[in-house]
Amino acid sequence: MVFKCKMCDASLNINIGDSIAVCEYCGTTQTVPRINDEKIANLYQRAEHYRKNNEFDKAMALYEEVLNENPTDAESYWSIILCKYGIEYVEDFSSGKRVPTVNRTQVTSVFDDENYKAALKYADEEQKKIYEEEAKVINEIQKEILAISQKEEPFDIFICYKETDERGRRTMDSVLATDIYEKLTAEGYKVFFARVTLDDKFGVAYEPYIFAALQSSKIMIAIGTRPEYFNAVWVRNEWSRYLGMIKKGAKKTLIPAYKDMDPYTMPDEFAHLQAINMGELGFHQDLLIGIRKILGNTKPVINGGTKHENINIAGLVDRAFVYLESEDWDFADECLEMVLNNEPRNAEAYLGKLLITLKIPRKESLATAGVDFEKDPNYQRVLRFGDEELKKFVNDALVIVKENGLDLKYQETAKIAGNTIYPAILLECAKAFEELGDYKDSKMQAEECRKRAADAEEKQKEDAYVFYCGLMRDEDPKKIEVAMKYFEANFKYKDCANKAAECRRLINQHMIGAADELAEKNGGDSGEVLDDALSAFGEFMSRMLERRD
Repeated sequence: MVFKCKMCDASLNINIGDSIAVCEYCGTTQTVPRINDEKIANLYQRAEHYRKNNEFDKAMALYEEVLNENPTDAESYWSIILCKYGIEYVEDFSSGKRVPTVNRTQVTSVFDDENYKAALKYADEEQKKIYEEEAKVINEIQKEILAISQKEEPFDIFICYKETDERGRRTMDSVLATDIYEKLTAEGYKVFFARVTLDDKFGVAYEPYIFAALQSSKIMIAIGTRPEYFNAVWVRNEWSRYLGMIKKGAKKTLIPAYKDMDPYTMPDEFAHLQAINMGELGFHQDLLIGIRKILGNTKPVINGGTKHENINIAGLVDRAFVYLESEDWDFADECLEMVLNNEPRNAEAYLGKLLITLKIPRKESLATAGVDFEKDPNYQRVLRFGDEELKKFVNDALVIVKENGLDLKYQETAKIAGNTIYPAILLECAKAFEELGDYKDSKMQAEECRKRAADAEEKQKEDAYVFYCGLMRDEDPKKIEVAMKYFEANFKYKDCANKAAECRRLINQHMIGAADELAEKNGGDSGEVLDDALSAFGEFMSRMLERRD
């Protein structure tokens, strides 16, 4: 088996029986397992893969399988410690070395952990020294995390969800979580929601705050729209730790919440839990009823359908525009409705609702709207209730929108007209230019399109005339007949009437020639065929004379 460095994942150079190794790449001295069994080697390899990918629960289960095979393996006991405390080795940019970080803080000190004690018991002297040194580092990190977490205010509810997908885009889970967060905070509950709670924690480790919230929250809502989102590394890290606390006797409740997926594809660990389907009508009410039973009622805050005294209108408007910037249209609309329930003449609120209708996240971008919003009722209310500055702002934006709309139509029509030679399309372009009225040189462009359409139509006629004139000179009477039909249909154009008569003569001439050949071959008389040809020619000439009249 090829062993990998715990720090940098490079291959280690070790001999059979070695219990420690030095990585040639990062220089770290580390412990390694002593393995002489292929089954155990495979278990180790799989466990290490999961651990290095932060899938600590899966890795821990495999290390425990190793211990079932060999209960005296010190490295397995130590590896369980790494999983239990969520140890991840990251690069320290100041020193260039790999250092441990704790992603699964425990209340218990690493020194008091039974797995740590077992690792020391079965380790040789070299292994023992390394375990003790690393345990000191982990313990110090734990102390720092616990010190920070103790200063945090307790939470009622922890929302566990996946924020972004594999492309870095916001997930539907995040949108649903935001909706639930708003509903719960409106009820007065203190909710840990990473998107909001950790928003001001840039540049610092999140673990102390996550740990504190996991410890204090009485309820966790685990949200998912796909099985893989429930099992995403950091999502699983949160709910599995929470379940671990419940198994140890903590009075906590985990509520799985799913949508657009089969509930039987949720993690097996949720099988004994009562899940809630977010796709069902009224699930918010069901969720709130369940939470109230656990936490009790709290002092309600603003209700969107009722007027309240002493609420911060300006704060609600600001909050709505923050939601607009993140394109949370529904939440922005809820805030604005609260404002309008208390101030029906608030012009800023109507501006916000106009932006929601147009799906524009910032009011500064109103002039980029792709549609004319002059008839929108929210625009009209801004004009009705707004001050002069706000009226000027929306009117100036509308002028630009209209100009942009005219210019876009002008440019598109000019492009189409410039790339076509077909009369029908040119006539449509002329009509489009005429609809633009006095914008730029639209009238001149319309006239030009009509002239080009007339010229193109004339050219089409001329080209057809020339083509059929050539066709009538063919030896094939069927082609001559095709030409004749064209000339008959267009008998008023140039000398088409004469051309049609000439075609009929040529066809009759072919008929007479064919009749003579047949008579000569059969020794008969061609007079009957000739009579038919002359009769047909006479009928044709009568029709042509009638058309001229």
